Amino acid sequence: MKRILSFLFLLAFLTACAPNVVPIPVTQGPTLPPPTSSAPVIAAPGLTTVHMVDANSGWGVTDTAVVRTEDGGVTWHEAGPSGVTTLGYTATSNFLDAQHGWILITDPKNPLAGTMYRTSDGGTTWTSSSVPFGSGDLHFLDADKGWIMASLGAGAGSMGVAIFQTTDAGATWTQTYTNDPNQPNAGSSLPLGGLKDGLTPLDMQNAFIGGVIYTPGEIYLYKTSDGGHSWSQITVTAPVGYEQADFETIGPTFVSAKDAYLPVHASSQYGVMLVIYVSHDGGATWVLTPKMIPQGGSMDFVSPTDGFVWNGTTFYVTHDGAQTWTTITPDVAFGDNFAGMDFVSPTTGFVLTNDVTGTRRLYKTTNSGTNWTQLGQ
Repeated sequence: MKRILSFLFLLAFLTACAPNVVPIPVTQGPTLPPPTSSAPVIAAPGLTTVHMVDANSGWGVTDTAVVRTEDGGVTWHEAGPSGVTTLGYTATSNFLDAQHGWILITDPKNPLAGTMYRTSDGGTTWTSSSVPFGSGDLHFLDADKGWIMASLGAGAGSMGVAIFQTTDAGATWTQTYTNDPNQPNAGSSLPLGGLKDGLTPLDMQNAFIGGVIYTPGEIYLYKTSDGGHSWSQITVTAPVGYEQADFETIGPTFVSAKDAYLPVHASSQYGVMLVIYVSHDGGATWVLTPKMIPQGGSMDFVSPTDGFVWNGTTFYVTHDGAQTWTTITPDVAFGDNFAGMDFVSPTTGFVLTNDVTGTRRLYKTTNSGTNWTQLGQ
């Protein structure tokens, strides 16, 4: 349910990359040695990414390491992978639960290849594999099954991608689709046109891709029902009065097998508004909710009824499935320093900040966003 943003940080870099670099073969790498039995504490870790499993247990990524917490972000311990010292915004990460995590590092000599590190014991040991992609939007459904939408380069409103799946925890990957005409067996059901912002897999057959295409009134949402081999566009109707707006979405957030929310940013003469659609049939149809949130940015739903939106100054909070919202002004002025949020319940959440000096901080709330305590410093 949580969206990790390192994929978006790489788009500008990948735009300049030639999309026809020959991918390296998928091979099993060596098992990395385990870290010391007493994992060192990382003071003031400077997190670039945080993923909390619950109010106490969670993962983070710093510029140089993966870290773990078991006390709600107060203390962070180094969790490997051993020998990897360059992470931060250049790494792609996905954390399934307290035991399973994956880190993807781009090959510095070939941006369309990389090394994937995986752990199944909370970071005590890691295994590495060479993979035929260097970055992308990575999601694991369970300890074995996963997807990635790998970027092949973007420019002039278009973006080439390749879709891969794994069934062995990321040791090997099978490509099911590419829309890059320079690659063999390229398809067109997911067009080259449009920037692809996010992948949302439901199982090994069904997944959504959201993005933006600069055609007024068109909401960019595609779905596959055959493991990514073919794609079809899902119709989402623009709000009345916004038929000439530009729309962008990262794709849906599912909070159950059938219940999902689709955040869409609408840019028009009225400014930027966050429009939220809801589905109760697994994403087959989408219904516009009543409230548009001005300057709405990050969104996080934690249940079919409870969700949060940050709009730059205020938290918007719903407890009835986005039908109505209340506003909460936090006691910390996050402002432009706000770098992401991760709520784990209707009351408990975490916010990352990154100020103009590059100083990163982590805050925690236990009352739905009213009061915040700085952690891990």
